[in-house]
Amino acid sequence: MSFQSFLVKWQELWKAGKIQRVSRISYSVIWNIILFFLIVGLIACFFVVGIGTGYFASLVKDEPVRSFAAMKQDIYNYEETSKLYFAGGTYIGNLQSDLYREETKLDKISPSLIDAVIATEDEYFKEHNGVVPKAILRAILQEVLNTETKTGGSTLTQQLIKNQILTDEVSFERKAKEILLALRLERFFEKDEILEAYLNIVPYGRDASGNNIAGVETASQGIFGISANELSLPQAAYLAGLPQSPSVYTPFKNDGSLKSKEYLQLGIKRMKFVLKRMYESNDITKKEYDEAINYDITKDFTKGSASPIEKYPYLTFEVEARASEILMKQLAKKDGYTMKDLQKNDDLEKEYREKADRDLRINGYHIHTTINKDIYDAMQKVAKEFPYYGPDRTFLKKDPETGETKEVTEKVQSGSVLIENSTGRIISFVGGRGYSEENSINYASNQVARSNGSTIKPLLDYAPAMEEGIIQPGSVLADYPKSLPGWQPGKPSNYGGGNYGLVSARTALAYSYNIPAAEIYSKIIHLNPAKKYLEKMGFTTLTENDYINPSLSIGTMNATIEENVNAFATFGNNGKFADAYLIEKITTKDGKVIYEHKTKPVTVFSPQTTYLTVDMMRDVLTNGTAVYANSQLKYRGVDWAGKTGTSEDYHDAWFIATNPNVTFGTWIGYNTPYPLNKANMPLTYSQRNIKLWAELINRATDVDPKLLAPSAPFKRPEGIVQRSYCAISGLLPSKLCEKAGLVKTDLFNSKYVPTKVDDSLISTSYGFAFNPEFLKRKGYDKLSDLSILFPRTEREKWERIGRKTNASYDNKNKVEHSKRKKQITNPPNKQHQPVKKDVQKKKQQTNEQEKPKQQESKQEEQKQQEEQNQTDQSKEKSNKETEKNSNTNEEANKENNVTNNNN
Repeated sequence: MSFQSFLVKWQELWKAGKIQRVSRISYSVIWNIILFFLIVGLIACFFVVGIGTGYFASLVKDEPVRSFAAMKQDIYNYEETSKLYFAGGTYIGNLQSDLYREETKLDKISPSLIDAVIATEDEYFKEHNGVVPKAILRAILQEVLNTETKTGGSTLTQQLIKNQILTDEVSFERKAKEILLALRLERFFEKDEILEAYLNIVPYGRDASGNNIAGVETASQGIFGISANELSLPQAAYLAGLPQSPSVYTPFKNDGSLKSKEYLQLGIKRMKFVLKRMYESNDITKKEYDEAINYDITKDFTKGSASPIEKYPYLTFEVEARASEILMKQLAKKDGYTMKDLQKNDDLEKEYREKADRDLRINGYHIHTTINKDIYDAMQKVAKEFPYYGPDRTFLKKDPETGETKEVTEKVQSGSVLIENSTGRIISFVGGRGYSEENSINYASNQVARSNGSTIKPLLDYAPAMEEGIIQPGSVLADYPKSLPGWQPGKPSNYGGGNYGLVSARTALAYSYNIPAAEIYSKIIHLNPAKKYLEKMGFTTLTENDYINPSLSIGTMNATIEENVNAFATFGNNGKFADAYLIEKITTKDGKVIYEHKTKPVTVFSPQTTYLTVDMMRDVLTNGTAVYANSQLKYRGVDWAGKTGTSEDYHDAWFIATNPNVTFGTWIGYNTPYPLNKANMPLTYSQRNIKLWAELINRATDVDPKLLAPSAPFKRPEGIVQRSYCAISGLLPSKLCEKAGLVKTDLFNSKYVPTKVDDSLISTSYGFAFNPEFLKRKGYDKLSDLSILFPRTEREKWERIGRKTNASYDNKNKVEHSKRKKQITNPPNKQHQPVKKDVQKKKQQTNEQEKPKQQESKQEEQKQQEEQNQTDQSKEKSNKETEKNSNTNEEANKENNVTNNNN
């Protein structure tokens, strides 16, 4: 059919109205169908939206409505590493942590890094309100279809929420909460605040030391060795690419070494992707892009630096322990607990210790110590290079954990502490001869308590007895075998078994005689001096038995090096004890002080007792057991006063000395106690320790001579007088004592000067003899041989005294004594002739017996020939004379070391 015929047919149908009728029916049907599907679709949409909304609501129903304050606290509550400082603010390093982070501000971050992060992580960051709907739908669709490529739908805001408020859990519930909180966060915070928080919390893998790091400042320092505001474009792009997979893209292994080239390429490829996104976002030009894409980023990687633990292990661990202790006390106090409560409840103590440790590692505290860096470094060098410690010891030792016996080798270890007297500030210390996993003990800290030997004598015996008015420096003490309350027969004894006769308290302390010290303590033990004096001076290692044990007087207690040295600082601080401390203050990252040490001195001794004790301890260095120190000191003229100490079986050697500014003490010994005197060395064990003390203080004084070598001596207080006394009794000299040449002079507390005249001698036809009443009063009448009372010095003077025992006096002698009281003259010589011959015979026998002893102590006699009772001016002269006679004194010290080894 032709087109014309079709057109005619169409016109006829149109005129008849058939086409219109069919069209209306079709339109109606089609429209109804479309309308039906629209309604069904709309209902389905509402249904789906309703289900989705209901499901979303069910997912977030338990999420509280957070206030601005709550969200701010959560967002900015990110872990930050605490920092350590030497005195004066010199930076030591970060405290050990599982994650290292340092906060910074947005204006201190390179603009290139900010652009790189936004272009890579959230290109719509400046436009959206916390979420990007299409990104979320795309992520949901990819999750439902389980596609290989998942682009993610999280904005920077959502990532911040995930890291700071929620968890890394992969679930619709967490995602729903993330969306809700992101929308809320955008209402409360400015974009710059959100971006700054994100850049401070995001992880960046590992640094050049192998530490886990987070935050852009830590990443910049740890990977490139520069601050975040100094980053170049390639460096910024490299860091911006790390957060997607920090462990994969980081250039360093967990030991701090660089990865292989193959694995480094992963991070470099990611860097190039970031640069491409920046170029596409018009953040950089084509030229900048081309230059950066071809840049060799590997040449910018920094090298690892030693951590504080590697550089200063003893110091770092000690500061950490003490800071944790401070925080534990504060946290417990805040909750209404005292330290006594914690000590009574192990679980409670453990709980607060863990809280304190966590706070210390995550709160970014700034911990300022008292340690002088230069002095500390100098002392570590001396301790490391010192060649006279003594030999290593190899022996079999049982492992307490496995029970196996194995061969071990131990070095002679050392510990020392330098303390400022007036404040208690620990200026420096030596924790040992080298820190290692096998030997991690800090011997200077409160971890280790060792027997403090004779260093206890001035602290517990002499100073307390002077404070109580029992003795004075010139008090005469009898050193011979005797029974003392609480001691077994034959105890105590002087090391080496020797005895020294009638000696002054000054001499007994200078040469560290045991029997006089024990006798002094027996006269004051009822006053509980351990509690009254030692506790005041900070000793915390006292046991219940120590308070009643008479052997405490010669050094049977255990004490830490710090506590022992700290106690001696009392003498350098005019009798006031200032507790030693290592941490000056702790501040928050914002500078708020949460702890600051305040010195609270405690009066222990009067100024008079303190000065007398110091003056007696001067003699320890002038002519006593530490005379060797004079030849080793570089800075002469410093007013040092100190005490040596040796524990039982020579297991420990001590020397502690104080001057008007500081107190310094050293200790040496094996970790497993073993005699120190078995070394085949030119120096005795005590001299080795004294030499170490001298070399350490010499080097420290090089750093700060004004502090450590004061030119002024100890100031003599009012109430100190000089008096003469009889060396036999300690009383005011009688004419007979003067005639015997046994008058001495010493310093006294004016309250306790002797007031009675000596009555120890009586006149005889051949000169003078001991007064029987004096002998009986002192208990000497029971001695079979009175020559045991004669000291080893000035023997010729003492041997002029008739050495008859009380039993040998005949009735005529007794009559003589009674007549002497009535000022009657001596009887005829013929009546005393036999007696005189007998005396001469006994004198000859005694001289023969004493000859070996005199030869052995020849050098000691030379030392003690000088008067022990010099005035302050003569004391200063003796310091000069000491230098002149140092060689003689050294030989004397070596010869007498065995005798006085509990020095």
